[in-house]
Amino acid sequence: MLELINVSYATDDGKEIVSGVNLAINDRFVAVTGPNGGGKSTLAKLIAGIYVPTSGKILLDGEDITDLSITERAKRGISFAFQQPVRFKGITVKELISIASGKSISVSDACQYLSEVGLCAKDYINREVNASLSGGELKRIEIAMVNARGTKLSVFDEPEAGIDLWSFNNLIQVFRGMYERTKGTILIISHQERILDIADRIIVISGGRIAAYGAKNEILPELLNAQSGCRFTKEG
Repeated sequence: MLELINVSYATDDGKEIVSGVNLAINDRFVAVTGPNGGGKSTLAKLIAGIYVPTSGKILLDGEDITDLSITERAKRGISFAFQQPVRFKGITVKELISIASGKSISVSDACQYLSEVGLCAKDYINREVNASLSGGELKRIEIAMVNARGTKLSVFDEPEAGIDLWSFNNLIQVFRGMYERTKGTILIISHQERILDIADRIIVISGGRIAAYGAKNEILPELLNAQSGCRFTKEG
C-alpha cells in the first residue's frame, strides 16, 4: 500500500504546487485527473522520488520512503514512466528492456514486450534509444520497459501522449496484462475518458489539493457532468 500523509510541495520561490495531500492507494488501477496545472504530474514525481516533499510523509507498505531517491524507490518496487521519455544514446532498445527487467533477457522476450505495445520488434530491437526515435516510439518503448520491470507500483504520466495512431484498446490490454503479472498497483495520470473508465478508483486533483477521491462509478459520472474545466477526450 502507498500512503501519503499530509504531503505538500513548494518550489524554491515558495509557490505551493501540492498542498496537504492525504491518500491511501492499494487498488489495481488508480487514475489521477484534473485541470492542467493542478498538480497531477508533481504528485506523481513526489511518489516516484523525483521531487522530495516540503512537508509530510510517503509510506510504501509501511516503510517511510519520504527521503529515498528515485533509485532507492525503484529498488523497493516503484516504476515511473515520464510524460516525455528520456533518450539514451548508445543503448539499444533490447539493452534498455534488459536493464529494466533486471536480468539479461532473450531477444524473444524483448520482442514480446515490444509487440505488446504495438511495435514491430524486428524494426526496433537493435535500434539505439536516441533522437532517431519519435516521441510516440519512445513512449511505447518506455511502457514496454515498465512492463518488463513488473514492479509493485507502476506510475504513468499521461501514457497516451504521442501514440494517437495506436489503438487505446491495446494500451489498456497492456495495463491489464501488467497487473496480471505483478498483482501490484498501476497509477495513471490521464485526461482520457477511456483510461479513466478502466480505473478502480479516481483521484481528482485541482489547485494542488484532492478535490475528489473514490470509486470510478461514483467519481466519473460527476466528472463528465461537471463544468470543472477538466479536459476529456474519447479518441487517442
